Amino acid sequence: MKRVNILLLCIAVLLFNYADAQNKNTQRKAGAQPAFLSGQYNNLFLQAGYSRADIDKKVDKAYHDLFEGPSRIYFEVGDSMAYVSDLKNNDARTEGLSYGMMVAVQLGKKDVFDRIWRWSKKYLQHQEGPREAYFAWSINPKTMKKNSEGSASDGELYYITSLLFAANKWGNNTGIHYYNEARRILDAMWKKDGTGNIYNLINTEHKQISFVPEGRGYTWTDPSYHLPAFYEVWALYAKDGHEQFYKDCADTARSFLHRACHPVTGLNADYTGFNGQARSTPWAPSAFRYDSWRVPMNIAMDYLWFGKDRAWQEDYAKRLQGFLRSRGIERFEDQFNTDGSLPSYILDAGGFRKLRHSLGLVSTAATTSAMNKEKGSLDFVHHLWKARLEPYGDGYFDPYYDGLLYLFSLMHLSGKYQIIKPT
Repeated sequence: MKRVNILLLCIAVLLFNYADAQNKNTQRKAGAQPAFLSGQYNNLFLQAGYSRADIDKKVDKAYHDLFEGPSRIYFEVGDSMAYVSDLKNNDARTEGLSYGMMVAVQLGKKDVFDRIWRWSKKYLQHQEGPREAYFAWSINPKTMKKNSEGSASDGELYYITSLLFAANKWGNNTGIHYYNEARRILDAMWKKDGTGNIYNLINTEHKQISFVPEGRGYTWTDPSYHLPAFYEVWALYAKDGHEQFYKDCADTARSFLHRACHPVTGLNADYTGFNGQARSTPWAPSAFRYDSWRVPMNIAMDYLWFGKDRAWQEDYAKRLQGFLRSRGIERFEDQFNTDGSLPSYILDAGGFRKLRHSLGLVSTAATTSAMNKEKGSLDFVHHLWKARLEPYGDGYFDPYYDGLLYLFSLMHLSGKYQIIKPT
């Protein structure tokens, strides 16, 4: 009887290992074609040897920490609204609100999505004047005093894309007509001709997203706003007659990133001209800093979803990972000059001014393993798996920016961040 039990156990282990190998083989094949064509999303955590149950738990915990736990950044207001707050800056901004909506539609949290949209529409969206349908980018959620009437172009970019996904996922007959809300922003965008110094979100001459759609901010850009995958989504689902323009913008964004990313390190400056050349601002000299952390994740998203620039993107991943690995995979800093040297000026965050090994950059760097076919590139994935969303040794804690980039990256690496097609 004992021998029979041992035999059954051995058979069970063999079957489990076979199923696991088949799972990993399926995941490798999923990366052979872009997800838009294959409908399959690569799970790098599974390839790295983690179980599906543990992967799901990790994503669920990250969501819980940000939206439900004691250090949450999501706050409900009354029966039907909620906002996401950048706690260290004491505001709610279109960046985080629209990120919250994207998380919600990807993970099927309809009530969260609807609450954030209602709050954004009521308190931040301009209902008339030259800025009509655009959003004030920052507000104090305690006093409800806007910190600015102007827009940051990436907020609208995420609002539009998440609304189009919501229309595809949930339809438009459940209380909010998501498609009409997305079209309202887009249609208003195309009417902005400089009246009142307000312009299209996209600089129509350069076919690149502006830093802000007004004044001189219309004449330069932020590399982390360049999301070619989102323009492809607009071309597919916005149906506003500008499909070819959006496809052109996707291709232009890819070409722009070639210019903006350093040929050796892969690093880019926070702000640039449309030619990709670094641009200093009144608040900081040019360097790879906080905004720049998003670029690796954005490139990985485009690679995984549409795969139209794979050769360059794979080379970019090798360069960036090679540089960060040279700094030490468990200690690389979070601000650099684009040539890889350390900057003389350190931009502060939350009252702290120091270089640190930041969770936000650890997270987005790991997404580039989806593009890097070199043996050993999963070391970044393992490093992210071990990372924790918790206060640093000096007390600094940023569940907002670190936390959202962490959650987005977990979603990408687990195959849970997807193109949502019409059902």
